[in-house]
Amino acid sequence: MTGRLPLDEQLAALRTTLSRNEILLEVLHRAAGLALPGWYLTAGCLFQTVWNVVTGRPPAAGIRDYDLFYFDGGDLSWEAEDAVIRAGGKLFDGLPATVEIRNEARVHLWYEDRYGVPCAPHTSTEAAIDSFAATTCCLGVRLEADGHWRVYAPHGLSDVFHLVVRPNPVLAPPEVYAAKTARWRRQWPELTVLDWPTAPGAPARHDSGTSTARP
Repeated sequence: MTGRLPLDEQLAALRTTLSRNEILLEVLHRAAGLALPGWYLTAGCLFQTVWNVVTGRPPAAGIRDYDLFYFDGGDLSWEAEDAVIRAGGKLFDGLPATVEIRNEARVHLWYEDRYGVPCAPHTSTEAAIDSFAATTCCLGVRLEADGHWRVYAPHGLSDVFHLVVRPNPVLAPPEVYAAKTARWRRQWPELTVLDWPTAPGAPARHDSGTSTARP
């Protein structure tokens, strides 16, 4: 299993797997042209591409959007972020995908209104990725100027390749995790979804309703 390979081989396998998604590759290459500070392509477009390849589905199947995060703490205005979003709209025009661009330095300004819990200001794009509702989602990739793939994976890649979804109770409320995992399991019933912990520090349990547990 890929998740049991040495880390350098897992990284090589990740690049090979993600490269099967031609849309993702095109987004990645075009995004590099924006030269946004601290940018990453992140979240569902990455781990869902892996899920698709592992389960024999078309690489881009079921991927709703491609999240492009960056971090600009020097200007927290909506106008500055909107200018980047508009530039991205022109850059990604013609692709059969929606690219969602967000300045992660601004998340604390709107997060509580949307999710019902306060969010301390993020200090970097990596810090924002750390706060996703599932550790499996905590993954980011960007293309450096020399063509090198920079991969941020604070929880490793084993769960991603093994189709395990593990809760990350650091910011998002459990309702967000429940809604996301319910949607994912409809699309990828092979997933093993671990329960939200019942108390701080409590170990997550296997969801008895999942169909396939992978070693």
